[in-house]
Parts: sequence; structure tokens; C-alpha cells
Amino acid sequence: MVQPNDAIARLGPYLRQDARISVAEDGIVECPPNRQTPGLDANTYYFGQAEWMDDWLRSVHRYPEFVERWCAVTGDWNGKIVVDIGCGPGNVGVALGISNAALLVGVDVARGSLLIAREHGYVPLLADAQDLPFVSGFADLVVINATIHHCDDMPKTLAAAGRLLKPGGLLVSDNDPQRSAYDFRGLGRALWEIRKPVYRVMGRGGHRAADDEQAWAIATEIHHRVGDGLDESIFHRVLKPLGFEVQVYPHNQRIGSAIFSGEHGRADWRIRLAQRLSRIDCKSAAGASTLMCVARRHSDAEY
Repeated sequence: MVQPNDAIARLGPYLRQDARISVAEDGIVECPPNRQTPGLDANTYYFGQAEWMDDWLRSVHRYPEFVERWCAVTGDWNGKIVVDIGCGPGNVGVALGISNAALLVGVDVARGSLLIAREHGYVPLLADAQDLPFVSGFADLVVINATIHHCDDMPKTLAAAGRLLKPGGLLVSDNDPQRSAYDFRGLGRALWEIRKPVYRVMGRGGHRAADDEQAWAIATEIHHRVGDGLDESIFHRVLKPLGFEVQVYPHNQRIGSAIFSGEHGRADWRIRLAQRLSRIDCKSAAGASTLMCVARRHSDAEY
């Protein structure tokens, strides 16, 4: 566990001099967001609930295929400076078993998540993903897992992340919804929407009705709506001007490194049913539910 008194010393060399930095009583280094939106408020509240985040850490993005594809692209983290944007309670680091990074920074707006992430080796920073208080060009690896669609301005979030990488550095994002896969219509859309009350009855994690967890979880999904989400062009449009070589891999989550050979895997049956009723080809790249981006900054890129 990272000791609270060490956090500011370890982060200090990488923070902008003009950033509004403070240290809270619990030892969390803070650069409070200078804006307020319903989506930001929802993310702060939902991902700040310790009970919900304990469940999140145990069950979300911990499956073997996730580990396989992430290990295939990120390799050994030994000696690297890593920034995990939208880290939550630390799912990426915990799932991959990371303990040898030179510095593993976790950025989130939710204090509750950061406190849990700190227990797993993260150096926590409370900050807005759209306005990061870091200097440019210091990180070897920036990871953004299931985060971009939670942000109000997705291109701004992606650009802020890209700015942190040194020449030769690697940016990896994953588990953001592909817009074309969720363009449900008619009966397909109706069936997709009724899954929410079914989840409440089942008491499924993230959707428990007793403590209103589902309502808060849905409020955080700013761009995970029918007809919304990301497409491949956002990564090329934002990252290429910053000097990145960009590769985007559509996939259906429960697939490992085979996505790098062009395979998409098989979507959850609920998604496939809604797609068929909406005349979306569930076997196509456009029908893949999730996008993974692997982008490396050119060695001669300028800041």
C-alpha cells in the first residue's frame, strides 16, 4: 500500500506548477475539477461508494480474456511510469497483477475508489480526466479502461491522455461502447431497455434497486446510450495529430489476443438479439460491442 505521506512526493515531479494541488486529511492528493455537470457528479457519487466499488473490483473486467489481451499489448510494466485514467478501485492493476511499475498513478474523481486503489499499490490523484494537472510527455504508458464514455467531452479526454506520453510511449484504451453496435431500433430497442427492471429483480451487481445503485450506474454512462458511443474515427482524429500511430480493434469483450488477428468474438445474447431485431450484423466489425485502441507515440513527436 502507498503511504499517504509519500503520494505528493512521488507525484510532485510530474505536476504542473500552475496546478491547484492540495492534500486532503486522508492523504489523497487533489486537483478538484473546476466544472460541475450531472455526469461528473454521478461519477463522483457512484464510484465513490465503497460497497459498490468492492463489488466492482471483484467482478468487473477481471475475466481471463481481458488479462490476455492487455498483457499482449502492454507487456512488462517493470520500471515504467504508468497513468491509469479513470482507475476506479484499481481493476486494471489488480487484474494484471501489477506490482513492479516505477510509478502507478491512479486518476479518478471519486475519492472512495481512490482509497481502494491505494490499497493495491496505486498512487492516487483526484482530478478531472478532461483537465489533467500533469506536465506533458512524462509517462511510458497511459491506460484508459472503460472510462472515455463516462466523460462529457470524449475527444477532450482522449487528447488530455495523449499529451502525457513521452515519445515512444503507449496509450491503451478498452471497454468503451462502439456506437454502431448499439444503434438499436424498433423492437430491438424496446427489448434492450426492459433489461434494466429485469436486472433489478435479479439483484445483479451494478443494478440493485434497494440502494438505488442502478440509477446511479446508468447516470454515469454518459455516452453508453442507444445510438451513442465511440467510433474508430475519434481515435484517429484526436491522436494522429498528436503524433501517434493508431490501431483500433472492435471486439466483444470475452475474447483475448485473437482480436489482434481480426477476430471479434461473440457478443452477449442480449446484444445479439437486439441487433438482429435492429438489422445489425452481429458478426461484423461494426456489430462488435466494444473498441480497444492501441496507440504509440512516434519517437520524434513534439509536444
